[in-house]
Amino acid sequence: MKIQVAGPGCMRCQMTEKNVRDACAQLNLAAEVSHVYDVREYAKLGVMMTPAVIVDGKVLISGKVPTVEELKKILSSSD
Repeated sequence: MKIQVAGPGCMRCQMTEKNVRDACAQLNLAAEVSHVYDVREYAKLGVMMTPAVIVDGKVLISGKVPTVEELKKILSSSD
């Protein structure tokens, strides 16, 4: 599973990345987590609002900081 966090690196984006990593750890999910900082790159991925969480090329969350619990639900159903 490939998970990308998209955003310019602000506090909300950093919190989103931390929550993604925490959710993966709690689920024992071996996911490749990366952060896309370049606005042109995440626009190509279909992101209109940041922070955003992209799982295997699909934008699943956009414009808000998801909680660890929200992410766990999303990631466990994306298996």
